[in-house]
Order: sequence, then structure tokens, then C-alpha cells
Amino acid sequence: MNHEITVNLYGDWLETVKQVFRGSGQPLPDDLTPDQVALAYFLQTAPSKEEALRQRDTNEARLTDMQQKLLDNFEAIVLPDLRSRTGYEGNAFVFRWIYGQGGEHIVEERSSYRIPL
Repeated sequence: MNHEITVNLYGDWLETVKQVFRGSGQPLPDDLTPDQVALAYFLQTAPSKEEALRQRDTNEARLTDMQQKLLDNFEAIVLPDLRSRTGYEGNAFVFRWIYGQGGEHIVEERSSYRIPL
């Protein structure tokens, strides 16, 4: 079956980081690269720039790996579970990384399907 899947978990995480900085009254410059945005985030708590760089790289790899697993397992695992839990019958899916009260989740916007991480 042909499905339209939109997903960019790392991009969603970066947008959340920008929102956090805006909300803190310390917005990041608009011209920062994704690597610079992520580094700015991890520099807030890392003991050194080297550690912040390591955390940035680890986080990007983690979210990229999660996204690939979601896509690799979509037909066999995710789609049947999504349909049975939500009743969503469409063939277009928009997955987003979010951080909320319960921690990190991947949410499919059209069905409200949620995968806790």
C-alpha cells in the first residue's frame, strides 16, 4: 500500500530548542545552523564544549536512528498498532517529536497516535 509519511524528528527537536530559548528571553539568532542550535542547547549544562559537542552528536544520532526505525517498521508494526488504537483510516501520516509532561514522544498528528520514548 502507498503511504505518504512526513517525519523529521531531529528538525522537530531543533525547533523545540529554539522555542525554549525564545521562551527564556534569550532567543537564538535566526542565522544559526542546526549544529550551532544544538550546541547552544547542550552548552547550557555540559561541563565543557567538548562534552557539549559529544552530547549534540549523540542526540542527533539517537533521533535519526529512531526515525529510521519508525520508517523501517512502519508497515509491519506501527501502522497496524496505529489503526487499532486510533481507528485512523487515512494514508497520510505526519510524525513529530515532542517533549511534554510525560517526557519525549513521537506523535502522529492526524490520528493522535503517540509513541513514548
